[in-house]
Amino acid sequence: MKGVGDKRRELGLFLRARREQALRSEYGLPPVARRRERGLRREEVAFLSGVSVTWYTWLEQGRDIRPSREVLEAVARTLHLSETGRSYVLSLGGYSAPASAGPEAADAPAHIQRLLDALGPNPAFALAPDWSVMGWNRAYAALYPNIAKVATAERNLLWLVFTDPYVKELLPDWDVTSRRFLAEFRAEAGQRLGDPDVSYQVERLKETSAVFKEGWDRYDILGFESRERLFHHPAVGVLQLEHHQLSPSDRPDLHIVVYTPSIGSNAAAQVQSLLAQI
Repeated sequence: MKGVGDKRRELGLFLRARREQALRSEYGLPPVARRRERGLRREEVAFLSGVSVTWYTWLEQGRDIRPSREVLEAVARTLHLSETGRSYVLSLGGYSAPASAGPEAADAPAHIQRLLDALGPNPAFALAPDWSVMGWNRAYAALYPNIAKVATAERNLLWLVFTDPYVKELLPDWDVTSRRFLAEFRAEAGQRLGDPDVSYQVERLKETSAVFKEGWDRYDILGFESRERLFHHPAVGVLQLEHHQLSPSDRPDLHIVVYTPSIGSNAAAQVQSLLAQI
């Protein structure tokens, strides 16, 4: 089945990355050679997980084996993975339902676009599973004017974050935000390895952005959390907005991203000012 080998390799590389980043003191283990405080040996992970060293080694090597849910959960506990990390490991092992994949198109379905427009002064856009931007409203175009100018093939959130200089200027905390986006994308993409759209986005970003490649090779994953975001717009200064995400019941493969004014901020008036200029 297409993608199974990719998932095995991804699972092995992910487990190895987490093992090598584990803090030995959290396990009551002393530093190893040259006072290295991070990194567990395969033998240590296998022992703590209650599996054989050979079996765990095969897991990291991406061998053609079928680990049980219990084994994967034991390894996830040993590596102190978050709930997102545990779900990611299980999905790669074939124990989570794949993401719903509705028909994809360059533009958002009409009812999704009407929803975006109805959100009025709150910047909002719709993301496909590969994070292509399928639709947006006037407020988002006012916040990020380039969205209406780039070619459809380039209209991907990760691509724009890592390659558009305007975005780097728009995000005063670009270093933190870009890496968080990458980690969130990876947590979702684990269920879609082998999908040509996802593979295409990842490979071209690895070739184009050294920062993306370095971050991708770290194997960080994060689940989405609503949070405050800062945007530095050249026309109105710094906007404080809350970042929210939801999925329509009839299109759970899509994400609707909405930015609302942070409590106590002047963001609502700032967005209205931007809208008056377009």
